[in-house]
Amino acid sequence: MTIDSPTITDLISLTGRTAIVTGGAMGIGRGIVERLAEAGASVVVADADLRAAEATAEELAEQGRSVLAMYADVGDADDVHRLVADTIGWRGRVDVLVNNAGIFPSMPVLAMAPEDFDRVIRTNLRGVYLCSREAALRMRDQDSGGRIVNVTSIDALHPSSVGLAHYDASKHGAWGFTKNLALELAPHRIWVNAIAPGAIATPGVTTMQSAGATGGDPQAILEAFLARVPMARMGVPDDIARAALFLASDLASYLTGAQIVVDGGRLLS
Repeated sequence: MTIDSPTITDLISLTGRTAIVTGGAMGIGRGIVERLAEAGASVVVADADLRAAEATAEELAEQGRSVLAMYADVGDADDVHRLVADTIGWRGRVDVLVNNAGIFPSMPVLAMAPEDFDRVIRTNLRGVYLCSREAALRMRDQDSGGRIVNVTSIDALHPSSVGLAHYDASKHGAWGFTKNLALELAPHRIWVNAIAPGAIATPGVTTMQSAGATGGDPQAILEAFLARVPMARMGVPDDIARAALFLASDLASYLTGAQIVVDGGRLLS
């Protein structure tokens, strides 16, 4: 019996597929948008900052990519329903969802108000649930399978610093949600996986460091962190985007319920 073996080009191609990337305007999200679009996907840049999303979409469209900006508050059920419905209206299908939207305001628990905790959980965990459910319903009805990629964090496995208890709770939750949803959706040929980034140089991280939100000298904290990264550097958004492209493509044809750690070896130390 002869088994067809697709080429590497075929395996990595997303031509004809439609993807949604939440938090896609900047940082890791933008890196993922760029790689998925490069692989041939039509990509929705979903973000609460519509101007930034439109700027990203315009720049990529000038490069010949099929990209559309949409406003989305991932913690709002009506917004998420509209996001997926408008994506279907644009390209007639949704094949890939990347749940990347997330916030990480740093504050110790003893100084944290209930609304501070709720705001992080709303975006980082409720948003993953809402977007995954809405997209999976469409993927199931298409009868062609799909891919859901949740961007978690190494904090889903081990805390990185004091001040991120609410963030860590949300990321542990997202990792647990990933595994259980993978079980539920496998019969529908929808694979659900996660990426756990380490320290990635993004505008959000830069802002937190410059504001001294970590409770100490930002440069000293960064140097101490990097001293424990075997690769001795911060990651860049494209490091995460490459993993997302792998999980979104047919290269990951027999992978579900997994979490890929992309941290330069940080957890090893």
